[in-house]
Amino acid sequence: MSGLEIERLGEDALLLRLGSRIDEATNARVHALAALIDARRPPWLVDIVPAHATLALFIDADLLDGRDPIATGLPLERAEHWLRSLGLEDAADVTHADPPEAVIPVVYGGEHGPDLEAIAASAGLAPQAAADLHASGEYRVAMLGFAPGFPYLNGLDQRLAAPRQATPRVRVAGGSVGIGGAHTGIYPHAGPGGWNIIGRTPLRLFDLAREGPCLLGPGQRVRFRAIDQAEFRRLEAAQ
Repeated sequence: MSGLEIERLGEDALLLRLGSRIDEATNARVHALAALIDARRPPWLVDIVPAHATLALFIDADLLDGRDPIATGLPLERAEHWLRSLGLEDAADVTHADPPEAVIPVVYGGEHGPDLEAIAASAGLAPQAAADLHASGEYRVAMLGFAPGFPYLNGLDQRLAAPRQATPRVRVAGGSVGIGGAHTGIYPHAGPGGWNIIGRTPLRLFDLAREGPCLLGPGQRVRFRAIDQAEFRRLEAAQ
């Protein structure tokens, strides 16, 4: 793999930098590399955190075995030796199996999507056409961030792209589907936020009571499905 840089990230982490721009091709390489490393994960590698163009690897120095003949020196040096021994820089390509697609039901517009009309007007579309365009997209989770379980989704039709609100709202409802710049995302919990809100899902994006608290994971494919208010209430009650 060309263009891979390994940097130190504090005392117990390495940062693998695959590029400097936010684009889908680079992000796809990040997730493929994360899958490759995870498949060979040693005990001392405690967490793998993908972002738009980087991959952070967190280590437990106490679990690093300094007797490894190819790995001598300080813990981060030994971790870097291990990474380079995988031949990542020389790999022509890295692929991995797609995780299952997630379908997110959404009520668009109205009280759940107060910014849909403005987004539609900016795109030169009717509100229903803008909602249909958003729901027809094929998305992928670029990264989780901002709040636990908040997915930044690539794949937004650029006609719907819009800058964040100049003045963020004090409270955005949990499950709100927003547009911020070139991304769409979903607020896991109620709280302040500056994205343009176009709809809301009744699904819980983050729930500590679940075995896997995050509903969506990095690299996962996502599709939105438009629903009406009655189905929203039914699905919300079933949570």
